[in-house]
Amino acid sequence: MKNAVMICAVVALGFAGGCAGRPSLLPNTDPNLRETSAQLAADAAKRQYHADAPRGGDALASAEYDLTFQKIEILNYGEEDWHNVEVWVNKKYVVFIPELRKDKQRVETIDFPYLFDDAGNCFSTNGGKTPIASIEIYRDGKMYTINDPKLAD
Repeated sequence: MKNAVMICAVVALGFAGGCAGRPSLLPNTDPNLRETSAQLAADAAKRQYHADAPRGGDALASAEYDLTFQKIEILNYGEEDWHNVEVWVNKKYVVFIPELRKDKQRVETIDFPYLFDDAGNCFSTNGGKTPIASIEIYRDGKMYTINDPKLAD
């Protein structure tokens, strides 16, 4: 019982830390995403949403999000690895991923505090007041949509 209470306390402190310091309590399994919040925010500030980019249709990918653990998991089920990928949430928050592998067994986990807008604010659902309405991928000069039945209209 003590261990369970201790784990809950550590997880709560990790969520309370928000965007300061490290973006997640545990290191990301993808070494490309082991950056500080400041590095992720600085990178996001250099990026713009590609509203005028050609639309690539639906990405050969699936995305699931977990509001409790504040994360998005993306699976590339296409036939090729994707390079220099920008993952956009709600056309405002972005994280750059150098490589999203085609591995049908491995998901890319993006904790909400990895996503920043151009002003350095990290993504939050604000207790459900800001739902995830869209998840898109920009790669190879095109913007692709990841369809998820849970996404708001």
